[in-house]
Amino acid sequence: MDGSAMRGKRGLRGVLAMALALTALAPLLFACEGAGPPEYTKTPREPTIFSDGGLFGRSPSAQQTQGGGIGVNNFLWRAALDSLAFMPLASADPFGGVIVTDWHSLPEAPDERFKVNLFILGRELRADGLRAAVFRQRRDRAGAWADTPVDAATVTRLEDAILTRARELRLAQR
Repeated sequence: MDGSAMRGKRGLRGVLAMALALTALAPLLFACEGAGPPEYTKTPREPTIFSDGGLFGRSPSAQQTQGGGIGVNNFLWRAALDSLAFMPLASADPFGGVIVTDWHSLPEAPDERFKVNLFILGRELRADGLRAAVFRQRRDRAGAWADTPVDAATVTRLEDAILTRARELRLAQR
């Protein structure tokens, strides 16, 4: 090996030794309160998905003041489930506030079926915090299901029934 290669090796060893020494001293340097990067200080930080409550949860104080660990108004959620209990559920997401039913036919009208998609839009018990989409199909002569328009009054009556039930649940809790 020539002289320049030896100096290069010694220089690299020196840099590596310095890096190891700083790495070993870093915990001692950051142990002082208020020193170091922000993640080691005691100052409050903005909430993130990794802070208390996590990605889907809420802090304990938020759960106590807002009525549970679901992401939407608890009374609207329970009232919606009560009101749609006669229909089979395809999915229910309490964090997103989405309830999707499967198709359901009433015994007195086997050639007609309904499906409901319900969206609870917030944590407050308000009339504009609820949206429903009702779908209707009728069986044609060949036996196939065909989409049929739903009267807007049907959607309004469903939303009103859920809101009325939610108010009843809230009054019963007091």
